[in-house]
Amino acid sequence: MLTPKQKELLMFIHERVKESGVPPSFDEMKEALDLKSKSGIHRLITALEERGFIRRLPHRARALEILKLPESVSPRLVGTHGNGFTPSVIEGTLGRNRGDDGGEGARQSVAVPVMGRIAAGVPIEAIQTRSHTIEVPPELLAKGDHFALEVKGDSMIEAGILEGDTVIIKRTESADNGDIVVALIDDEEATLKRFRRRGHSIALEAANPNYETRIFGPDRVHIQGRLAGLIRRY
Repeated sequence: MLTPKQKELLMFIHERVKESGVPPSFDEMKEALDLKSKSGIHRLITALEERGFIRRLPHRARALEILKLPESVSPRLVGTHGNGFTPSVIEGTLGRNRGDDGGEGARQSVAVPVMGRIAAGVPIEAIQTRSHTIEVPPELLAKGDHFALEVKGDSMIEAGILEGDTVIIKRTESADNGDIVVALIDDEEATLKRFRRRGHSIALEAANPNYETRIFGPDRVHIQGRLAGLIRRY
């Protein structure tokens, strides 16, 4: 049985997902429930997870999936097969390069999902759900899964990445020094930056002298993917 606050939070998440397809941020949850800190939200989410009402998916922005609602509301599942939010970046083979199959399909364009906007500047709220797909020449793709993001901000201009560009990202959780990556910070904010290891810390470097390098502990940054290509419309 849920406490009133647990039920209130569950229904708030459910309604937000129905409206926008994206779970609310922790700040939005805190304000909706009139709590003073995010720690209270963390406790409520943990309780809902332990009781089987929601599931948290690791290393994904706003990764909350509703598994069920209270019986007084609806007994059916609302997760993967209902109206719930399933924040998988790639669905099926969409965005998967066929590699060296030598067939005609290898020369055709590949449909890659556009997952929203990524900040090339001050981090904005993290990657959301797929909005549409774009056709990408296969030569821009390596083997594996890919997704696309629209760039907002100017912190990577000296790397040739401008606001309004669409970057093609190969999905991976690892990066080498110097790679341009999609980095998820504190499981809440995503940004496009150059990745560096500095001892036991991680540096996210801009390619614009107007922006400072940001340093984080390794447990605060999760790599979502590496830059594979860029599309620009004139």
